[in-house]
Amino acid sequence: MKFSLRSIIIFLLMIVAGPAFAQNASLPGVNVNFGQGANLVDTMEVLLLFTVLTLAPAIVILCTSFTRIVVVLSFMRQALGTQNMPPNQLLIGFALFLSIFVMMPTGESIYKNSILPYQAKQIDATQALKGLEKDLRAFMEKHVRKADIGLFYDVTNAPAPADIKAVPTHYLIPAFIISELKTAFQIGFLLYIPFIVLDMVVASVLMAMGMMMLPPMLVSMPFKLLLFVLVDGWQLVTGAILRSFNT
Repeated sequence: MKFSLRSIIIFLLMIVAGPAFAQNASLPGVNVNFGQGANLVDTMEVLLLFTVLTLAPAIVILCTSFTRIVVVLSFMRQALGTQNMPPNQLLIGFALFLSIFVMMPTGESIYKNSILPYQAKQIDATQALKGLEKDLRAFMEKHVRKADIGLFYDVTNAPAPADIKAVPTHYLIPAFIISELKTAFQIGFLLYIPFIVLDMVVASVLMAMGMMMLPPMLVSMPFKLLLFVLVDGWQLVTGAILRSFNT
């Protein structure tokens, strides 16, 4: 009986409060609208905008040059054998600013063709997002490999289009990521070669001197750092990364 009475009271309160929430609340100096006159299109545009902002980190990481740069820098640190030097925060920050440098032409195109017209109310949010997608696709189409795109058409048994611009975005993005990872691993392999040779030379010298109990990595570390500094390694690595986007 107590439960039934409580349910009835709550139901009556909802009936009484319903019309109150369906109107504008009038308070001294305050006017609150609880939903009347809201434009559904504007609401959907705001929802779409917040969705894009939520996916922004993934877009920055996977649809730009960031993937290749951060992987190459990670290989460089491992080849040196310095473990956490430079630290992850510094490495990622450096990769981020290099990505901004590489993506500057694409960013300027997005700002000129999508953001400025949207701010001037010349286009809506949907058209702005289409313009953003078009400019990002232009960058990805330039650096993706046809074989990586063909992989997804082989998996789905779908006919491959004659023009890369006809490739759907959900095919293009993973193919671009695979291409970037392959390029980054190729650069990383080339970076490893001189340091592996140096490790082998140090290990051979230590064995010839009968110092087999001394870890070769302990001795080769200073020589690696010295070699890296003498050849201005950071400039060479950065130049190699940036030039790889011009090919």
